[in-house]
Amino acid sequence: MWPETEGQLAQIIRDARGPLCVVGGGTRLWPGEGAGERLDTRGLTGVTLYEPEALTLSVRAGTPLSVVQEALAAEKQMLGFEAMGDPASTIGGVVAANAAGPRRVQAGAARDALIGIRIVDGEGSVIRNGGRVMKNVTGYDLVKLMAGSRGRLGVLTELTFRTAPIPPHRATLALPDLDAPGAIPALTSALTGAFDVSGAAWLPGHGALIRLEGLAGSVAERAEALAARLAPFGTVTRTEDDPWPLLRCPNTHDLEADTWRILCRPSEAPQLLAQLPHPLMLDWGGALIHVRLPKGSSLDLPRFSGHARRITGTPGLVPPQDAVTARLDRDLAARFDPRGIFQRTA
Repeated sequence: MWPETEGQLAQIIRDARGPLCVVGGGTRLWPGEGAGERLDTRGLTGVTLYEPEALTLSVRAGTPLSVVQEALAAEKQMLGFEAMGDPASTIGGVVAANAAGPRRVQAGAARDALIGIRIVDGEGSVIRNGGRVMKNVTGYDLVKLMAGSRGRLGVLTELTFRTAPIPPHRATLALPDLDAPGAIPALTSALTGAFDVSGAAWLPGHGALIRLEGLAGSVAERAEALAARLAPFGTVTRTEDDPWPLLRCPNTHDLEADTWRILCRPSEAPQLLAQLPHPLMLDWGGALIHVRLPKGSSLDLPRFSGHARRITGTPGLVPPQDAVTARLDRDLAARFDPRGIFQRTA
């Protein structure tokens, strides 16, 4: 099903008699998602409002992320969060996953830049919430609720974001000799200093990476001070490459492996890493670890305060919810999707 207007989408949902799977580019589906008849949002495209001077953008949910970024770049602007993803990603999919790159440590995730939404709920009713100006806080909770809902509560049709100027200068410092456990103290030191870091990560073959952005003089001064602070941890270099796109959510075509995402407290990471094979990455501004394991294997870790989830590969092994979260999930589903037509994760 390929609706091209919000009205067509609402009618499809009202007529639905079986489960639907809401999909945009289909680049962020977890194992077990995708059950039901496919409801493709890519027919809902186009920028509906862009006011660069007001730092406000409204766009239909099926618009490719690349199109949104190109429109903003023409005005030397970007979304108010770091929207990283596959070229086939839609802006609605980014919000449905509440996705964000390493700038989340400075600017937040998708929900933090989202100021207004239009959705169609499970009964085919159109709901508008929030506004088109940043000072409008009407419906604050519903706007935030839909970010990360993964198509389980309704179909996003239009999104309004705050935008931001593109930083004129950038510097990336690297400590290439550090392994993942060794990078944690260095990254933590960078994040806890007065350096206004916009990215802190570790990648195989690159080592620890720290990004600074802003005016040229400020970036140069902070980079010099940060390099001196990091010197005790190892050799500090300044890389001219741009490794940050490599931190987008890993997707693997390796049929013999699964990718797991682990979120934890920074203090717990050394103990976890000691029991994991070589990780794919650390996005340390969000205390996020990605690791690849043999297909179908479980993640046997000591008890920790975060959670782990398989994000590519074999379906199943969904982390159990605590009683309070499970009750809230049921109550929200009963309110927004009383007929139970939107997909659930298997």
